[in-house]
Amino acid sequence: GVPIDDNQNSLKAGVRGPTLMEDFIFREKMTHFDHESIPERVVHARGSGAHGFFQPYESLTDLTQAAVFADPSVKTPVFVRFSTVVGSRGSADTVRDVRGFATKFYTSQGVWDLVGNNMPIFFIQDAMKFPDLVHALKPQPDNEMPQASAAHDTFWDFASLTPEIMHMIMWVLSDRALPRSYAMMDGFGVHTFRLINAQGEGVFVKFHWRPALGTHSLVWDETQKLAGKDPDFNRRDLWERIEQGNFPEFEMGLQVVEEADEHKFDFDLLDATKIIPEEQVPIRLVGKMTLNRNVDNFFSETEQVAFHIGHVVPGIDFTNDPLLQGRLFSYLDTQLNRFHSANFHELPINKSIAPVHNNQGGGFMRRTIGKGRVNYEPNSLGDGRPKEGAGAPDAFRSFMERMDGHKVRRRSETFSDHFSQATLFWNSMSDAEKEHIVEAAHFELGKVETKAIRARMVDLFNHVDHELARRVARGIGVPEPTQPETQNHGRSSPALSMERTGKSPKTRKIAILAADGFAAAELTSVRDALKKQGVTSMTVSKFGGMITGDDATEIEVDKMFVTTGSIMFDGVYVPGGRDSITTLQNQGDAIHFINEAFRHCKPIAAASEGVDLLASAELPGVSLPSANGTGKVSSAHGVVTLRNAGNPGAVSSKVKGAIGVGSAAHMDDFADQFTQAIAQHRHWSRSMKDQVPA
Repeated sequence: GVPIDDNQNSLKAGVRGPTLMEDFIFREKMTHFDHESIPERVVHARGSGAHGFFQPYESLTDLTQAAVFADPSVKTPVFVRFSTVVGSRGSADTVRDVRGFATKFYTSQGVWDLVGNNMPIFFIQDAMKFPDLVHALKPQPDNEMPQASAAHDTFWDFASLTPEIMHMIMWVLSDRALPRSYAMMDGFGVHTFRLINAQGEGVFVKFHWRPALGTHSLVWDETQKLAGKDPDFNRRDLWERIEQGNFPEFEMGLQVVEEADEHKFDFDLLDATKIIPEEQVPIRLVGKMTLNRNVDNFFSETEQVAFHIGHVVPGIDFTNDPLLQGRLFSYLDTQLNRFHSANFHELPINKSIAPVHNNQGGGFMRRTIGKGRVNYEPNSLGDGRPKEGAGAPDAFRSFMERMDGHKVRRRSETFSDHFSQATLFWNSMSDAEKEHIVEAAHFELGKVETKAIRARMVDLFNHVDHELARRVARGIGVPEPTQPETQNHGRSSPALSMERTGKSPKTRKIAILAADGFAAAELTSVRDALKKQGVTSMTVSKFGGMITGDDATEIEVDKMFVTTGSIMFDGVYVPGGRDSITTLQNQGDAIHFINEAFRHCKPIAAASEGVDLLASAELPGVSLPSANGTGKVSSAHGVVTLRNAGNPGAVSSKVKGAIGVGSAAHMDDFADQFTQAIAQHRHWSRSMKDQVPA
């Protein structure tokens, strides 16, 4: 088009005169700007998304006629949006909250939206209670506080009067609510759905996403500090992983239950506050999803993507889960509110790649240009088209389920057990995970001003586990219960503990603390060894620019102490070099970096004079090798050290000549043991970590 002469100055009557209303360029520019926003989501407002594909491992046509599962050679495009639930768009990523895990499959049969969370259950059993739940969770209506937090009276008032919430409370108080990365987070469809094959045969199914890197979390102290240091921590992590080619991968798993086995469990399959323990129904891994492309425009894609649990394809259907039934209405209704149009599905990010033919037309945002004079059914003027696919083998048809009953506002008695699976979750946790749940309860309920609410919550915890209730009560100023309300059944499910998840060093981020005079050959050898294992390392120092090693080699500082912190890394490495360590020993930021990483149970490694920096940090319970040490690697509770690597040892071809014949083998061992420590994620066995002032 024709260029505009000036898009930076409004049209005025004289250089100091008033702006003229005839300036259509100014008016058009400002009008567009003033109307750029759309209403944010009531829940899941804070999110981040990415493109990718899903590919099944084998054909599942015996279970479903959904094309996405039919052919292992076909890659189905997907768009995934991860999100927090409670906070507004401007809130921090790292708050204690459920995370949304919504996947849009652009299948050859149309769009399928699998709208799930990173927890397999939900707070309530019936969607009728959803407005009350969200009102209680959100900032209080009188003062609009607190933001993105459940730690206030109204939520815990609701929770203390709603026993069905207790299983979900256990999950939310656990480390599952503090994911380290979206790439290290489980996903669940939450509800029990149905799969239907071409013969009309149905089975119940639970959908799972399993991250290839395992399921890992932050710790509470980290999340609070990250909210100030980098409130975009999880969003930035997802973006950078994809930009660097470290594509997040998730395996899809199915728990399949035959129709005849619907009632064989001691819980109801239609109860969204319950899981199917994996020991009872193993998860069958059926395919992999890879996220390999960031969005081009956040608003057009991540903000405008519209998920609707009612978007299904032939071969996938619903059950009578009362929470699921309510969501079928709510998701459509919320998109109508956000977009002020029923045509939200025509936006590029929401548009089906399969042809869509119907008699719907008009309204805001209509993009399809319909042809012909017929837009009704039945008709003879358009050869009866568009028309249903009655009788077509691939047509969508609802599962033929016999229904018989009176219209009632009641729940089935099979929905009445609110505590046994909460107890199962507690029993399945490691000691460290249990401690974190108790500490989370202390924080959340410690923020509650009404003592009666705290007392009611302790009573509910006493139905879950007596010792749990006593430990919670002890920290929030409520009398400890003297007798359990319910005896602990003693059952556990090992799969529920994140301590038993996969452990890998891949994509971990390590901070290298260094200053002028660092041991250049040592730093290079360790950094290269970590890189071969998929570990990313960044140099952290007081000032930006370049620092010079002991052999005059210069390396660039990636981060400064003022712009980063140990909370942004998965571990710390301190190379030797007398001048470098002397400088760092006189910098409080460096000492704090070590202390904080130790308190958060992260792997820490130091070699040569670098061990002296750990000594200056006065890490409790850590035995460090002396200056005339053995020359062998020491590794305990995630702290890896090496003194006097030049003592006699085997020759290694990896770094021979760079460090010296005697030291090379020990440096190899040092890097290997540090890598193993990194793979463990956290080292909870540090019994005295809480004595560190960080």
